[in-house]
Amino acid sequence: MAKAVLQLDNILFGEQVQSKEEAIRKVGGLLIKNGYVNEEYVNKMMDREALTSTYMGNFLAIPHGTEEAKKEVVESGITIMLLDKPIDWDGNEVKLVIGIAGKGDEHLSILSNIAITCSDEETLEQILSADSKETLMNFFQEVE
Repeated sequence: MAKAVLQLDNILFGEQVQSKEEAIRKVGGLLIKNGYVNEEYVNKMMDREALTSTYMGNFLAIPHGTEEAKKEVVESGITIMLLDKPIDWDGNEVKLVIGIAGKGDEHLSILSNIAITCSDEETLEQILSADSKETLMNFFQEVE
């Protein structure tokens, strides 16, 4: 049986990181730790970021691997990290970092579901001020 795309273990809450690189390594590391991707995937997330920023606006960044990173994906999954304080992401403030690994083309539907969830400003404010992993989990329950 495939594991859930999002589980409580995939959420980091109230984290403090200093840079986008550290943030990518943290959400990527969690994807590795929880069995969604092979170790090489995180390097591909860094490659993707070097090509084009994964900053999405509204304090949100969605780092993910390059096209060739797909072979490093074991199962589709997302990791969510809500930061204590915003970090600089290519000149933008980011407080919510969502790491994505999609098998085949699944990352496209995962991405669009996250975008829909985060496009509503009211919902986004609630997400950014969430007070627990469980609260965060509830917002992204529909992402699969």
